[in-house]
Amino acid sequence: MPRLSVHLQEAAHRLLAAPGDPEGGVKVPDPAPAAPPGLEEQVSTLIAWGKWGVLVCGIAGLLICGGQMAIGRKNRSSFAADGATGIPWVLGGLSLAATAASIVDFFFA
Repeated sequence: MPRLSVHLQEAAHRLLAAPGDPEGGVKVPDPAPAAPPGLEEQVSTLIAWGKWGVLVCGIAGLLICGGQMAIGRKNRSSFAADGATGIPWVLGGLSLAATAASIVDFFFA
């Protein structure tokens, strides 16, 4: 059975080998990202609106967490704890939004 597997691998390699290529394999094109003509400005505006929306949500999230902590200070310790545990999530979301372009650029550059 292992011998059949080797024959299948060799046959697949020969089928996929590019003509004149001693190492074989299919050459897949990998062009750089490019915006469709005329859409660069609209997409930049959409991204800017998204960043603004995340900023507003981050401010609201931190205010809500602070409010929960202030309200839960007396006799509602679990409510205060929920507010405190929400802060890292809000900061994590803001950090991800702030570094999103860099993260995508790292994988596509």
